Amino acid sequence: MDMIKVSANSRTSAVAGAIAGVVREHKRAEVQAIGAGAVNQALKALVLATGYLKLDGINVVCIPEFVDVEIEDKVRTAIKMVIEPR
Repeated sequence: MDMIKVSANSRTSAVAGAIAGVVREHKRAEVQAIGAGAVNQALKALVLATGYLKLDGINVVCIPEFVDVEIEDKVRTAIKMVIEPR
């Protein structure tokens, strides 16, 4: 299962569809965002995905955490959201 990476320019509906699809297939999704704009898009996508999954009878929870990510030899702090069925 791949990490779903979200940027400030990501389309919310596309990310929501990806989250819902991964949760349906793998029973778990991981979303990563760096920066306020990206975290905003990721959270909005999570709200949409929660609605999509509820239609299928799947209730999910989100467990957020900080992670360090190395980008171009620099360590950045990202938000990782783990989405799992309740």
